[in-house]
Amino acid sequence: MSKSIRKQLIDALSQADGQFLSGQSLADVIGCSRTAIWKHIEDLRKSGFELEAVRKKGYRIISKPDQLTENEILLGLETESMGRHILYFETTVSTQIIAHQAAVDGAPEGTLIIAEEQTGGKGRMARSWHSSKQKGIWMSLIIRPQLTLDKAPQFTLIAAIAAARAIEGVTGLEPEIKWPNDLLFNGKKLTGILTELQAEADKINFVVIGVGINVNQNEEDFPPFVRGLATSLAIESGTNISRTALTQSFLKNFERYYHLYIEKGFAPLKIIWESYAASIGKNIIAKTVTGEITGKAIGITDNGVLKIQDHGGNIHHVYSADIEIIS
Repeated sequence: MSKSIRKQLIDALSQADGQFLSGQSLADVIGCSRTAIWKHIEDLRKSGFELEAVRKKGYRIISKPDQLTENEILLGLETESMGRHILYFETTVSTQIIAHQAAVDGAPEGTLIIAEEQTGGKGRMARSWHSSKQKGIWMSLIIRPQLTLDKAPQFTLIAAIAAARAIEGVTGLEPEIKWPNDLLFNGKKLTGILTELQAEADKINFVVIGVGINVNQNEEDFPPFVRGLATSLAIESGTNISRTALTQSFLKNFERYYHLYIEKGFAPLKIIWESYAASIGKNIIAKTVTGEITGKAIGITDNGVLKIQDHGGNIHHVYSADIEIIS
């Protein structure tokens, strides 16, 4: 089946917004015969589209398969650059690995690498990330900010805000952000963010932001060692969520906050981030490479650095750590 005809057919039926389109009108728009349209309609049905055909009215889409293909994401995407160039994979080891190579090869800013399944998904500190097929969003985004190296950690926080806003907008659920890179709901992990980069002493060459969102998993979709620690949007909302809509919303929100950051710095985003923060005002343990710090999380700096006040009243600035919320 020709991809160009398939894309044109899906686009035409999707843009009809539930209205019928006759076989002849579709044939005229696409430039093929009515018989060819009928054959392509049958092929779409076999690939999971639910299509209604009514004599003398034509065809309309009832529902689409839950696929995160390039065409699905681009149709209705409201961004200037984020997600405008997409590398899509049914299965890959890790979107981060592909994104790094694509960035080295000159992929433009906003390039999105997305997969239906990862066999070796990466989390922070070399941890694995379980990425079940067609259940979540497993993606990496390439950006090329003209900034110094010290600004790079803030992109994790910007991505967290974008993910929180997207989840809230699409599902109505209000997640919390656990510094620096997790989104939680009822204390369970919904989303992980991994920011990696290539840089020189005085500038960033590119940043790769990996985002994994648990969307439509059931409890049994998680490995036994993860159950009780992780959750999904479907589990929390009681209904399946459109992964396409969520991906599009994330890209739109990320582009908005990225532009705001480049224009005004992190200060205006800090207010938004703290409104979602799970740990601010809580007693926590921060596990760093040099040891543990126990105390109260009192906020983040204008550069996104976590501030912890220990029991002696001393304030520690933490740039990277694993956080455990005590109370």
